[in-house]
Amino acid sequence: MSLKTESIWMDGELVRWEDAKVHVLTHALHYGTAYFEGIRCYLLADGRSAVFRLAEHTRRLVDSGKILGFPIPYTEEQLNRATLEVIRANKLKECYIRPLAFVGLGELGLYAPKNPVSVCIAVFPWGAYLGDEGLRNGIRAKVSSFTRHHVNVMMTKSKTAGNYINSVLAKHEVKKAGYEEAIMLDAEGYVSEASGENVFLVRDRKIKTTPLTSILPGITRDSIITLARDKGYELVEERFTRDELYIADEAFFTGTAAELTPIREVDDRQIGSGRRGPVTEDLQTTFFDIIKGKNSRYEKWLAYV
Repeated sequence: MSLKTESIWMDGELVRWEDAKVHVLTHALHYGTAYFEGIRCYLLADGRSAVFRLAEHTRRLVDSGKILGFPIPYTEEQLNRATLEVIRANKLKECYIRPLAFVGLGELGLYAPKNPVSVCIAVFPWGAYLGDEGLRNGIRAKVSSFTRHHVNVMMTKSKTAGNYINSVLAKHEVKKAGYEEAIMLDAEGYVSEASGENVFLVRDRKIKTTPLTSILPGITRDSIITLARDKGYELVEERFTRDELYIADEAFFTGTAAELTPIREVDDRQIGSGRRGPVTEDLQTTFFDIIKGKNSRYEKWLAYV
């Protein structure tokens, strides 16, 4: 997969992909003082393109900056317009979108309140994050030895670049052991989330997902919660333990990159039938209809390019 395109939106203007550069003494490179989003633009069934839940992603980006104390120097409306502009400029019908705000060049100490906050928005083609096979038949996951952030150690409601070292460690650990994804426990031993996804389980057609304690409030998570309740499923947001995952009838991940990916195995224990279950398939089918523009009920979630 190549990340190269024609241009990137950077600090208010489109620049050539090759010219989107920062200095090696940029504050964020040294201290992780950056925050970002992951967003998808989909090619719809009618040939148009649309960004899925752009407004919600942009609001979370702005919230991340407010939480960290490094506010973004653009309005949500300006960022939404810039996102659509860079997609059109690169003539992409379908793409992944990466807005990034970061503390720039200036002071290099921990306290650098006068450093500027720079913003860029990149777009590039990207397929199924956990693989097309994983979307159909599920993936193998392992509980990581790395604990998810405590809520008073890192600001877990901000999509902060520095937070993701925790995810990188967990992902590398389980990939080297032969699994596709890491499940992470919180500081008290309850299931928190995956390295880059939220976690759901199904038992007797009742859906359960972790509450907004140590986790990032996922946009896809929110979408699936809405869909499940609209379809009449009982869904609760409450803490659960890893052994509840072992005996679940079904389990799945949600995330912008992962979309809705079934889990067929956790810690070498088969989940349910060992393949995508009926509740997961129902939600997944509806979700993919929505992002392809086939379900007018949720058209408000689409921002047309």
